Amino acid sequence: MRTFFPSESCKETQLNALNPQSWLQVERGKLSKLSLHPSSSSSSSSSSIESFIKVPEPQILPFFKPVDYVEVLAQIHEELESCPPQERSNLCLLQFQVFRGLGEVKLMRRSLRAAWQKASTVHEKLVFGAWLKYEKQGEDLIADLLGTCVKCAQEFGPIDVASQLPLNLNVNSHECVSMNGNQVSRNVSFRIGDEKIVCDRQKISSLSAPFNAMLNGCFTESLCEDIDLSENNISPSGMRAVKEFSMTGSLSEVPPNLLLEILFFANKFCCERLKDACDRKLTSLVCSREDAVELMEYALEENTPILAAACLQIFLRDLPDCLNDDRVVEIFINANRQQRSIMVGPASFSLYCLLSEVAMNLDPRSGKTACFLEKLIEFAETDRQRLLGLHQLGCVRLMRKEYDEAEHLFEEALNAGHIYSVAGLARVGYIKGHKLWAYEKLSSVISTVTPLGWMHQERSLYCEGDKRKEDLEKATELDPTLTYPYMYRAASSMRKQNATDALKEINRVLGFKLALECLELRFCFFLTLENYQSALCDVQAILTLSPDYRMFEGRVAASQLRTLVHEHVDNWTTADCWMQLYERWSSVDDIGSLSVIYQMLESDAAKGILYFRQSLLLLRLNCAEAAMRSLQLARQHASTEHERLVYEGWILYDTGHCEEGLQKAEESIKIKRSFEAFFLKAYALADSSQDPSCSSTVVSLLEDALKCPSDRLRKGQALNNLGSVYVDCGKLDLAANCYINALNIRHTRAHQGLARVHFLRNDKSAAYDEMTKLIEKARNNASAYEKRSEYCDRDFTKADLEMVTQLDPLRVYPYRYRAAVLMDSHKENEAIAELSRAISFKADVHLLHLRAAFHEHVGNVLGALRDCRAALSVDPNHQEMLELHSRVYSHEP
Repeated sequence: MRTFFPSESCKETQLNALNPQSWLQVERGKLSKLSLHPSSSSSSSSSSIESFIKVPEPQILPFFKPVDYVEVLAQIHEELESCPPQERSNLCLLQFQVFRGLGEVKLMRRSLRAAWQKASTVHEKLVFGAWLKYEKQGEDLIADLLGTCVKCAQEFGPIDVASQLPLNLNVNSHECVSMNGNQVSRNVSFRIGDEKIVCDRQKISSLSAPFNAMLNGCFTESLCEDIDLSENNISPSGMRAVKEFSMTGSLSEVPPNLLLEILFFANKFCCERLKDACDRKLTSLVCSREDAVELMEYALEENTPILAAACLQIFLRDLPDCLNDDRVVEIFINANRQQRSIMVGPASFSLYCLLSEVAMNLDPRSGKTACFLEKLIEFAETDRQRLLGLHQLGCVRLMRKEYDEAEHLFEEALNAGHIYSVAGLARVGYIKGHKLWAYEKLSSVISTVTPLGWMHQERSLYCEGDKRKEDLEKATELDPTLTYPYMYRAASSMRKQNATDALKEINRVLGFKLALECLELRFCFFLTLENYQSALCDVQAILTLSPDYRMFEGRVAASQLRTLVHEHVDNWTTADCWMQLYERWSSVDDIGSLSVIYQMLESDAAKGILYFRQSLLLLRLNCAEAAMRSLQLARQHASTEHERLVYEGWILYDTGHCEEGLQKAEESIKIKRSFEAFFLKAYALADSSQDPSCSSTVVSLLEDALKCPSDRLRKGQALNNLGSVYVDCGKLDLAANCYINALNIRHTRAHQGLARVHFLRNDKSAAYDEMTKLIEKARNNASAYEKRSEYCDRDFTKADLEMVTQLDPLRVYPYRYRAAVLMDSHKENEAIAELSRAISFKADVHLLHLRAAFHEHVGNVLGALRDCRAALSVDPNHQEMLELHSRVYSHEP
């Protein structure tokens, strides 16, 4: 979800509008005596801190969050193997909802793509294709760069609806049998006003049963050669077109203004072939939202599904903008069951799931969001679909302060099996003044199911003192990715004027999760301490990640605060900026480096290369969306064509198009030999080629890159990469020279490569010492501890990996290592528990694979099969997982 969902507590108290300039001046005076130690506390400074260091309550997320997501993913995988084709896309949609609850963006998109691929109807294809397009907002450039690729055109391009919906098999010519023995003319004239249209009696009869009965049956008209149709809302031109169709079966020459007239006529006289031809012909008129709004009304009234699908496609491809058009919203909300069937066929649930998602992103409190979710519940076909809709609507009702309705919806979702809805139920109870009841409700859940971090986090809101502290500690233990416990503990320390502990606590989470709300809180801490340089660093990092971010409960633009704080720090020259960037890059201070680059972008320096550097840092910080935005800005600000081609190459490479990225690098080199073009070509070639002999080509390319002008930061990276290639080729002396040269220009990460060389030379001690140097220099060093663990004895390895888990609990290798050690010691239950600890908050195929193998080892076939299926939901092409699944499946009881 892109929208910030404010907690109710933030909105309950109406605060005065913040004046940042006066606030900075006042707070600077008030807090001038605040030190890093709690001994300097005073009531006045404490109250001033309390006034702006606020931690909003954690949001009740409108997501599907099963207590045991592994079990649910396994069930979905099993159902996908055996269900009818028409059920597969909805199962993939449910899988998408599970991954969304886990925050796994890449897996979400893959599930959406699978839903699109497995769509059994054109309506499903329209919905999921539009959803994919919506999720890829801002990536139009990639589509442009890949405009000639079939896969891109297929995924992003509109569907030819008429060709996708086949002719109804019931639409046949009607056998013409004369019921009148008298001889009548072969022709019949239809009089419309003063004009007569002479038609072939049998051709017209074949259009429908009513015409056949009229012209060949017992009706008076069967004896007439002249029939008056003036009262049937058909013009002479329209009737001539009907005559032509009866003879040729085509409406190819009919002007657009007659098509609707003919459609009404066809419906009145049940001319199904004529109606189908009109339906298909009308789709060519749907070119804009205005067209679609007008023609959808006719499509629903006249039951023309092909035209309705064409209009639907226009609306969906125009998301999210079309939901700001009340006419479009009314079409979706007011459609009855029959009209909905005409418009979207059997894909009602998926359609309203998409519309609800987009509406929540636009404004979760809006009436249309609530209406779409009501429709979602109405069209749910399974219990899981229904509980998703109930929970989401409960969240919306909560935000709209419709507490009775929210309570009812959360309770219904909880009774349907969605345990996470108890958080919403407790929150409503708390708002209504039933704090003890809320606490007991959470306690009851914790005691009856396997407890998760969010349960303790939510219960902490309804108790005080040591109980709250214990719940928050337990929440972090069970799910270290939850940011609220860190923020609460940090803010509590700051209120006690213990800034050291406050910064230590908030830095814990920022060390592995670059959360905007945590950066904002640390920004407030630095302001309190009058450390304006550090405050500026954080607000500039925030603006890099989210240029439109608003702080202090959304009341002040971060850019405005940045301007005010900047007045309190010394200005840096361009030389100062480069020195600061070099220093921070060398110390692996990625947030600091981001801040410096943000500042440099305000100068007249070449912006293309700076945005490119920014993208590299953001990728290192696992901020893929922001990194892509920076890459596109780099392309936009490229000063030359060869530079632009390099950035286009990286855009393609980073979106999985290695071959195309390689082609861009080659085009750039043809124009000018540059460091970045050779570096890109080497990088893309090393990744895309399966031929081991390509190593010599990669070496040559990196050597060419090093001969071209560049700064030491990038040359250090090239030397480091070159060293890695030499190691893979067994050329350890050459590799060592590369790493040493990189270290001489302060490319700190080269310590890791040099440590590998020492290890391969059987000098484990030197490798350990080399990694220790990296740990001492690097600001972000969890990966260094993990790598050093490979170069020491078991006791030291265990200590290093415990440190890794403290610094970055999302790194999975330490859990796998500890579990393997326990398994070797025949402590099977403890080994499985160690893996389960991490699996509960991180869907990782390696963790699931190892736990499946452990289950198989101890004879728990069902447990192994469950983990295999869940793992294959995460990575369907994992070869070892496929083999294990096949083996375990053969032993299923």
